[in-house]
Amino acid sequence: MRAQRERRPTNIVVGEEDYHRLSSLALAVQERMPDVAEALLAEMDRADVVPDRKVADSVVRMGSSLEYRNSAGVTRSVTLVYPGDADLAAGRISVLSALGVAVIGLKVGQVAHWTSHDGRPMEITLVSVHQPVAA
Repeated sequence: MRAQRERRPTNIVVGEEDYHRLSSLALAVQERMPDVAEALLAEMDRADVVPDRKVADSVVRMGSSLEYRNSAGVTRSVTLVYPGDADLAAGRISVLSALGVAVIGLKVGQVAHWTSHDGRPMEITLVSVHQPVAA
């Protein structure tokens, strides 16, 4: 899988907790999934890291449910989760997927670009974000 991006919005925002957990996760999978780990680490390196309470509700973070539109105009809804909770059939995508890396830190209205594992350019526009309800 090639999760490298050719173009990307200039600003992404990541909360401190997500930053630390995702950086550690990327380092942990570096040998098994080098392309994805490199892409996720690159995102963490360029992210504007802020206290968790300052991450706007319109920003994708771990556990967010989001709706996006692809370049064909098809809209899909998914929830961004850690790898152990991923279930594509249930709409839960891993942050270690190309799409997961692409959406972390995006704000509603931003566009993500990346190259798929088979070399095709991919693009999605973030339509909406809903945060999990605190228990």
